[in-house]
Amino acid sequence: MLRFKLNNILIHVTGWLLFLVLPVLFLSTGSKQSGAWILLSSPYYWLFCLTYLTLFYFNLWYLIPSFFLKKRRWVYGLFIIILFGFVYFLQPFDKLLVHNPRFQEQMDAIARQQAADSLKAIPSHNADSIVHGPGDKSLPFGPLPHQDLRMQLPEAKPAPAAGIWQHSSNIDIVSLFLFGIIIALGLSIRTVEQWQTTEQKVIKAEAEKVNAELSFLKAQINPHFLFNTLNNIYTLSVMNSPHTSESIMKLSNIMRYVTDDVTQDFVPLQQDLDCIKNYVDLQILRLGRKTTVNFNIAGQVTNQKIAPLILMSFVENTFKYGVSKQTDSAISIKIIVAGDAITFECENAVFERTSTLTDRTGGIGIANTKQRLSHLYPEKHILNIQEADGVFKVKLILTS
Repeated sequence: MLRFKLNNILIHVTGWLLFLVLPVLFLSTGSKQSGAWILLSSPYYWLFCLTYLTLFYFNLWYLIPSFFLKKRRWVYGLFIIILFGFVYFLQPFDKLLVHNPRFQEQMDAIARQQAADSLKAIPSHNADSIVHGPGDKSLPFGPLPHQDLRMQLPEAKPAPAAGIWQHSSNIDIVSLFLFGIIIALGLSIRTVEQWQTTEQKVIKAEAEKVNAELSFLKAQINPHFLFNTLNNIYTLSVMNSPHTSESIMKLSNIMRYVTDDVTQDFVPLQQDLDCIKNYVDLQILRLGRKTTVNFNIAGQVTNQKIAPLILMSFVENTFKYGVSKQTDSAISIKIIVAGDAITFECENAVFERTSTLTDRTGGIGIANTKQRLSHLYPEKHILNIQEADGVFKVKLILTS
């Protein structure tokens, strides 16, 4: 945020420095004197600069926020008309142009040229009268009015200095054009800032919504997962299995992982794999000989990260719908780690139950997992769920 403000200040300062320098470059060129310093010391130069500086920030900081953005457009338009009239009366550019050294030199050159041209056009006897002057005895009453060059060349007379607030009858097109540019630039800047602020609010609200959804999804997954695991241990206790205590220890490890680590969006891959292994071991303890479980982890696990319980939902779904007490069944779970890519594959037979394939692929666990994948792995995951020839398959590829 601070960096954005510094960049904004730097842009403003650079823009106004260019605005202040341009008149000096264009209006002082060609002056035989120190034209730039004369122009900088002129009050008309600072009148020109301060006029547009004041108009720009008055419009940007007061008029637009107070009236334009609050839908009081008619009040804003009234202020713009008043400011337009102010610039029309003040004529800052015309005053700067007339009182700069280059313009004065050009006017002096024009006056000298016109004087020279007028001398060439005067007859020789009139020129002699002018040379002799009013003291010549041949013209006791002095030169005639039409023989006076000063009367014939009013442009050569030095014009009286105009005051800063004096208004000329000419229309200062450049000043009015610059006024329009200043107003339009202020509107553009404030509109872009307003759009950026709105976009940031939308992004923030969307992020908060995603976090709330993820928290809700985790809250759904955890009780659902723990409920099924407790049912498994209950079955072992009823059967007086010697593996009951071991199962409780594995469940304790799973609960520690679920309660402490899944609060984060991403956890070390090794922790998630340990949780899956404990869960598979719990399932193997309760299953009979009719079910064969193949669980393999291939690849090197180093510092990879993964969203917690993403893979667990598919593992849980496999054991929930791929086991039969009457028919032999096989469950295959394979996890392959290759660099930053994680590939998960599971396969199990499909047995007739009251639930349909839609229920198996769209239950609480799977449905929530799909949503989490869309939030946490946008365009970085491939999920393929299919059933063919009585076999249910899931393949998930995650990339970081």
